[in-house]
Amino acid sequence: MVADLKDVPRPYYTLDEYFALEHAGDARYEYWDGEIVCMSGGSQAHLQISNNVFFRLRLQLSDKPYRAYTADLPVLTPTLPPYRYPDVTVGCGELKYEHIRGVDVLINPALIVEVLSRTTEARDREDKFAAYQAIPTFGEYLLVAQDTPHVIHYTRQSDSRWMREDVMELNAELRLALIDCTLPIRDVYEEVKFRSA
Repeated sequence: MVADLKDVPRPYYTLDEYFALEHAGDARYEYWDGEIVCMSGGSQAHLQISNNVFFRLRLQLSDKPYRAYTADLPVLTPTLPPYRYPDVTVGCGELKYEHIRGVDVLINPALIVEVLSRTTEARDREDKFAAYQAIPTFGEYLLVAQDTPHVIHYTRQSDSRWMREDVMELNAELRLALIDCTLPIRDVYEEVKFRSA
């Protein structure tokens, strides 16, 4: 008889144990209130989409006061310590870092991109988004599906509310006003093969 996974006790890890694991190799991990989640790896589609978004943004930002980064750069999340590893991050102006246990962590992201997967989608949509909202410079959030063309674009409004825009057409173009860039949806999904139903 197979046990229900929700009934299997999970070990609780301390932050000290988390940092020991973070420094033990090249893999990236996130700490979730006693749980350690590996952020390295993922599907080929996830990697391709992340690379596509990073590449397109990096090209457009070369003469602007913003810099695009891959998932190797952690971002400080004050309400969800110690930090998260977004799939793509754009830092604004003079980049600022906090040094946390040997890790340089970006504290002033403008745009954060998460590519959704089965195992991370709920956290990306809820817990991570809530944690990112506590960052004063954070103003745009993209959630990118990997199994179908669908990008959710959140923009912080002047009254701190967030406006949502869903883009699901491959021929559409997404305007990222905060960083003065456009992101063609076809470019986001370049070389990604969607599975037919």
